[in-house]
Amino acid sequence: MWTRLAHIVLKNRLALIVILGVITIFMAYHAKDVQFSYSLFTAVPADDPDMMYFTKFKENFGEDANIIAIGIKDTSLYEVDNFRKFKYLSDELQTINHVKQVVSIPLFQKLKKDSKNKKFLLEPIFEEVPDDQKSLDSLLNFARDQKFYSDQIINEQNGATFILISIDNSILNTKGRDIVVKDIEHIADAFSESTGIELKYVGLPYIRTEVNGRLRIELIIFLIASIVITALILLFFFRSWDAVVFPLIIIVVIVIWSLGTLGLFNYEITILTGLLPPIIVVIGIPNSVYLLNRYHQLIDLHGNKIRALSYVIRKIGLVAFITNFTTAVGFLVLVFTGIKDLVEFGLVASINIMATFLVSIILIPAVFSYLPTPHGQQLKHLKFKLIDFVLTSLDLLVHRHRYRVFVFTGLVLFVAFLGLLKLEAVTYIVDDVPKNSRVKKDLAFFEENFSGIMPLEVVVDAGKKKGVLKQSFLQKVSEFEDFLSEQKVISKPVSIVSMLKATRQAFYNNNPSYYSLPTRSDRNFILRYLTGERNENSILKSFVDEDQQKMRISLKVADIGSIKLDSLLDHVVHNKIKELFTDSKIEAKATGTTLLFVKGNKFLVQNLRKSLILAFIIIAVIMGILFKNPKMIAISIIPNIIPLIMIAGIMGYFDIALRPSTVLIFSVVFGISVDDSIHFLAKYRQELFANNFFVPMAISRSIRETGASMIYTSVVLFAGFIIFSFSEFTSTKMLGLLTSTTLLIAMFANLIVLPALLMVFDDGKRRKDTHPIIEHYDEFYQEDEDEEINLEKITIRENGIGVVKELQK
Repeated sequence: MWTRLAHIVLKNRLALIVILGVITIFMAYHAKDVQFSYSLFTAVPADDPDMMYFTKFKENFGEDANIIAIGIKDTSLYEVDNFRKFKYLSDELQTINHVKQVVSIPLFQKLKKDSKNKKFLLEPIFEEVPDDQKSLDSLLNFARDQKFYSDQIINEQNGATFILISIDNSILNTKGRDIVVKDIEHIADAFSESTGIELKYVGLPYIRTEVNGRLRIELIIFLIASIVITALILLFFFRSWDAVVFPLIIIVVIVIWSLGTLGLFNYEITILTGLLPPIIVVIGIPNSVYLLNRYHQLIDLHGNKIRALSYVIRKIGLVAFITNFTTAVGFLVLVFTGIKDLVEFGLVASINIMATFLVSIILIPAVFSYLPTPHGQQLKHLKFKLIDFVLTSLDLLVHRHRYRVFVFTGLVLFVAFLGLLKLEAVTYIVDDVPKNSRVKKDLAFFEENFSGIMPLEVVVDAGKKKGVLKQSFLQKVSEFEDFLSEQKVISKPVSIVSMLKATRQAFYNNNPSYYSLPTRSDRNFILRYLTGERNENSILKSFVDEDQQKMRISLKVADIGSIKLDSLLDHVVHNKIKELFTDSKIEAKATGTTLLFVKGNKFLVQNLRKSLILAFIIIAVIMGILFKNPKMIAISIIPNIIPLIMIAGIMGYFDIALRPSTVLIFSVVFGISVDDSIHFLAKYRQELFANNFFVPMAISRSIRETGASMIYTSVVLFAGFIIFSFSEFTSTKMLGLLTSTTLLIAMFANLIVLPALLMVFDDGKRRKDTHPIIEHYDEFYQEDEDEEINLEKITIRENGIGVVKELQK
């Protein structure tokens, strides 16, 4: 097969280059229509019971994650001039397209009893801002007496307040959200400039807009940086522009193909798929490194270009296919998580990793067949003294100190295992937000002054229709809300209970001392006013479903992390629910965007763990097919488990939590790192046959022959991934830092531990009449094999530019 492929590539190289060009144009055409995603990443499947419950909640009560808050803590706000500007700001925010509602002190409304029509009316407290401070202070005191707003919009202790802006649900997952956020910022910043009052911005729409905007900029920067760094490393190693330009052309082609694949599948660019171009740059280069390094070795050996290129296709082709396949497996297993964003990322990545192999195995031989034969400076890297010194040292270490290698490795793994036990799976809603960013600081402001801003909902089911307005039910819910208010990380609840308390205050001429649930003596009068409202803007509608059986309790919670939130809900809140409602038909259940986000990340971590196990199994099966030897399977897997355990230990010691971005690393890195094992063992098998099954000689030759390429590719991979560690965002930073470190450890494991294992546990005995698949690959040049290519059909002619070698039929 591979001999035939060599014939096809070299014989039809021009046609193949043209075909690749046409495909690239086709992919570029589809890539132009790819759009950025504005949807909130969700890892919880649509058929999950909690997701179905939340979906039903939104149908009954509306969206809970459509709020932007602008916080203020400045006493000068309550001065006449500034407060007038504050009212103007609030009024202007209401005029923005797709802003549904604005709540702020200047827009506070009071409930007024309409005795004639038996209903409550809403009237503004600040129809106009008074010209004198005394009148303004009087109105402000009246506003503070509206207990419904107390510790909701106003912090009674320090006077901090915020503007609450509700955005139209229809634009939350569209580009329109970004436009609305920018309009809000523009108007608010004008207020800040004219008054000198600092503003704080939070809310999921705002955070998503800020994070996505910065991520897009970073991805472009990282793509450019990865190409530049890769080019410099290739130039440093190969000392030839040919060995830099054409591998980079391959990478650019595959980047276009990856974007085109997104277009063909109608996928959007998400936080994950946006990482594909720079990842493809890094992962795709090793193909070119192995092909070019072996090509140069053969040119240095015999100087025959066509012979060398045909050999590279025939002998490197198989192992390159296998290594690309194992790398693709590391990504492909993500498809089995069932999580939309991961499925898209894994599928597109795996397809284009295999496409990288296809383009490399065609383009490198085809293009270099037209170029002059490498010589002099271009081959100097083959005698790179530093690499030679490193490989010699590693060879001596393996032969003379292999048992010390085992002891040292065992000690390191023991220490790493202790660190691994410290690992915790914890996620925060703002995991991706930089620690010193404005978003993080503004969020801290809201957590300090208002117990947080992240939405959390509790749905209480009375057990029967119209049960929500029963006195006994309301009293129990009120007790539950009082309990929730005592929790430091939870804001004061808003529900029909707080609304009824406000109506009682309004019924008694807004006397704050009457802010409590209606009593048996006045409840029928007050409820008559509420049930008299039948229009769409009914006070009950926002808090109670149509059957008046279920009610919502809206809360805001601090971003305390998944572990603390689970503990709070499962042990504190749930226990109180059992205490209050166990002896009745009443049921209460927490839901909301915050809860689903935390559950989604837990679900994601669990599924990524399963995908890692699946990657182990698939790659072990591949090794079994390649070597047909259980001992060799174990020997090949062990060096690649070592870096995973070590990096898990490092994460434990440095309190790096298991979160989606860090768990993702393990399956991906395992698929990449096992490539070095395949290259080394393939060479080792061949050297056994070439050296009469003498293990020490086979190992020395294998280290010498494959070590340089392993170092080159590992350095490229390390440098390519390490650039992600300069990201502002924690997940991207951890992806870069941990992946690059793991790959570096994997390189040493495959160059030291793998040969040491072979020295001790492999006796070198092989049946000469039985050849596993891997033995179809041998990097060592054997002259008799060149009879597979008929050299008489290769002619040379001068074309005025250089020497062109051409295959004839």
